Amino acid sequence: MPSQSPQPSSPPRALRWALAGSVVVMIAAAGLFYYASQLAAAKRQANHSEITVTIHAHNCEPDALVVPAGRASFRIINRSDRAVEWEILDGVLVVEERENIAPGLSQVINANLLPGDYAITCGLLNNPRGTLHVTPTAASEAQAKAKPSMVAFIGPLSEFRVYLSRQGSTLINAVNALEQAIEAGDLQQAQALYLPAREAYQRLAPASQRLALLDNTINARADYYEKREQDPAFGGFHRLEYGLFEQRNLDGLIPVAQQLLSNVTRLKQQLLAQPLPPEQLVNILVRNLSNLADVRAASGEEERYSHLDLNGFAANLQVTRKVVDLMRPLLSTSAAGLLPEISSAMDALDTLLGTLKVDNHYSTYDSVTVAQRQQIANKAKALAVVLDGIDPALGLTGLK
Repeated sequence: MPSQSPQPSSPPRALRWALAGSVVVMIAAAGLFYYASQLAAAKRQANHSEITVTIHAHNCEPDALVVPAGRASFRIINRSDRAVEWEILDGVLVVEERENIAPGLSQVINANLLPGDYAITCGLLNNPRGTLHVTPTAASEAQAKAKPSMVAFIGPLSEFRVYLSRQGSTLINAVNALEQAIEAGDLQQAQALYLPAREAYQRLAPASQRLALLDNTINARADYYEKREQDPAFGGFHRLEYGLFEQRNLDGLIPVAQQLLSNVTRLKQQLLAQPLPPEQLVNILVRNLSNLADVRAASGEEERYSHLDLNGFAANLQVTRKVVDLMRPLLSTSAAGLLPEISSAMDALDTLLGTLKVDNHYSTYDSVTVAQRQQIANKAKALAVVLDGIDPALGLTGLK
């Protein structure tokens, strides 16, 4: 009897199922990709009025924009070789901004604009600025006429000015002590005094970040200068931080500290001189917390040399509590339902930050895990969202 050729054995059942599963996953992935593409296309179609601004190494295109008053969406595309920020400026005041737009990527900025002329930044701090002209509309004129009475806001705004004055003095004193330690050549003491100075600044940050040029001289990171840490224009807190904690020496820091002391003195003066409309009192907190959630919590780049980010986050929360307390009488009358939500969101962030203390001191941020950073971002974003409901409840919508 002739011998039979051996038949190839069939694949094991588990392998057949695995192959079938892979095919299903590939089909599902293709379907999801198609769905996401269609969704993105639909979103682009819905946002057909989205204005595209492309940032190059030394300019932005276009550098002159005209839009009608009201809500506008700007898609900022970064074609430079580094992360950049984009701002809309009303004189020295920041109207809207977005930091840390990565190279090759884009981000959308939504702004509610009043009629007038604005400036736009174009990447690096020494790049020429562009212009933004906002034309009036029937809706913007109607909103201006319907603006609520400002009498109820006099108390909170006056008390906030007192807060700014006191915190401004605290900041000046803290920077003065830091400058003296640097002049004395005491590295260890200067490192210790950097923290209270930095915390004092962060308690003013939501308000000071409205003052674009001055705040950049005080707080700009090295990324926003052409030569980064080696750029002669790089100064302020982060130049001191770089010297104290990265280089660990005081070479060249005396003039930087002296200039910082002069600038924080000017900061207090300008914070008290600039008007703060009621619609900006909560908005500056929302912007600060959104930046914390979207940029600072995940990256740790704000205090990249000292890793004292948690102290800054806690200071941001302190000024948030202060403003909420000032607004509490108004909210109790017009938006009582919001108060428990706001308190819960503030407490949730505070509790989370408290878990990151060791011996009653905040841990350095390089010891905070990715998961913990995401939790911080989520809590900060949740707080920003609930705070953003205050202005509509008080009739201030559309006035930003």
